Amino acid sequence: MSRIPRALRQALRAEVEDARCAYCHSPEKLLGMPLEVDHVIPEAVGGKTELANVCFCCRPCNGYKWHHTYARDPQRGRRVRLFHPRQQRWSVHFTWSADGASLLGGTAAGRATVALLRMNNDLIMDLRRLWVILGLHPRDMEL
Repeated sequence: MSRIPRALRQALRAEVEDARCAYCHSPEKLLGMPLEVDHVIPEAVGGKTELANVCFCCRPCNGYKWHHTYARDPQRGRRVRLFHPRQQRWSVHFTWSADGASLLGGTAAGRATVALLRMNNDLIMDLRRLWVILGLHPRDMEL
């Protein structure tokens, strides 16, 4: 894996007002750890280290995504491309559950991404419930 040049990291940071994971939308300031730079199309499968192919994401999403670009849609069982945060709109593919604890995939790509990245693990769901109580949930910051 190549080192992310400082200028690229700064350009990515300049794009966002409140840094959040491009996949699960967890805000960096509420996670208590810096977001990582993810190659949307991993270098291992030909992705380049350029602005059009990188995004910020949290450590769990980055770790589970790893080198994957496809996953199985749990609803239909088909292999589909994962959500691409640089080319697709987040709100088309994902919604929040009524209580704010779960992230729901609204499309095959959304469902496959939620499943592969384990976006609804017990720890993050507990954290989201706390964010709701505190009035700091990411859905309240959505555009």
